[in-house]
Amino acid sequence: MLKTMRKHGVTLALFAVGTTGLTAAIDQVTKTTIAQQAAGQQKALFDQVLPVELYNNDLQKSCYLVSAPALGTGQHRVYIATHDNTPVAAVLETTAPDGYSGAIKLLVGADFHGTVLGSRVIEHHETPGLGDKIELRLSDWITHFAGKKINGENDSHWAVKKDGGDFDQFTGATITPRAVVNAVKRTGLYAETLPAQLSHLSACGE
Repeated sequence: MLKTMRKHGVTLALFAVGTTGLTAAIDQVTKTTIAQQAAGQQKALFDQVLPVELYNNDLQKSCYLVSAPALGTGQHRVYIATHDNTPVAAVLETTAPDGYSGAIKLLVGADFHGTVLGSRVIEHHETPGLGDKIELRLSDWITHFAGKKINGENDSHWAVKKDGGDFDQFTGATITPRAVVNAVKRTGLYAETLPAQLSHLSACGE
């Protein structure tokens, strides 16, 4: 009886060890796959807001954390693009806090001379059929920032047409596009200040 119990005990222990090892191996493979997929998706998004011919560094490894009111509350990631080690532009995570249904999170590419190179919405809760036209899959509205220069804080062109600016609002929804235009403008202006900050920015993960 005791011998049988010991035999079963050893079998169960070996099974437990094997199962644990298999689970750990699967978990590691899954984590690696998920990380690779996330990196690929991020790179694809970067390519939409920053022309790849402008830089030759690994943008995803040039990540810094900044706290700036222009980007919204809390810390935001900023990715510095360089060409032959010379900083030329940045991709910035930013937030429009005043969307119709809450904060709108964006990714903005900009050079250091006031030109927005691209922008995409990465998270929002705006009303379907109205404010959600900020999404690229529903409208090309968000693409109209690319190549637009910001001539200082008081540049009147950077507003929706209802406010005297250049950007379309949506039928029945002005608050959402107004919030996005203002956020992209603030982010572009902030990008101009980045070169002077590079020496003391905190790298992501530090």
